[in-house]
Amino acid sequence: QVQLVESGGGLVQAGGSLRLSCAASGRTFSSYAMGWFRQAPGKEREFVAAIRRSGASTYYADSVKGRFTISRDNARNTVYLQMNSLKPEDTAVYYCAAGGSYSSTPRTYDYWGQGTQVTVSS
Repeated sequence: QVQLVESGGGLVQAGGSLRLSCAASGRTFSSYAMGWFRQAPGKEREFVAAIRRSGASTYYADSVKGRFTISRDNARNTVYLQMNSLKPEDTAVYYCAAGGSYSSTPRTYDYWGQGTQVTVSS
């Protein structure tokens, strides 16, 4: 069992930056691939980024590639999402997820956080 708690969301102007954190409980954090997803009002949850167990490989949605960076610190049981050059269309609730597969598909993730709101004003 893994519990995930996101933090770092907030209100930022377009062009600004935020860093999201996701702290995981338990001693098996390094055995999970981690992902970030987001969901805007009235839209389906969409993939943002994923990182392998070791952190050696990362994968991004085209919409955030070059602006967002996912990283993890297995010693601290934490995964991060650095978001730069934010746009109004990045506004959403952001969720972190843990799973056995390094994937962009939500159903492959077993554990989810409660989400953190990111709002980008124009």
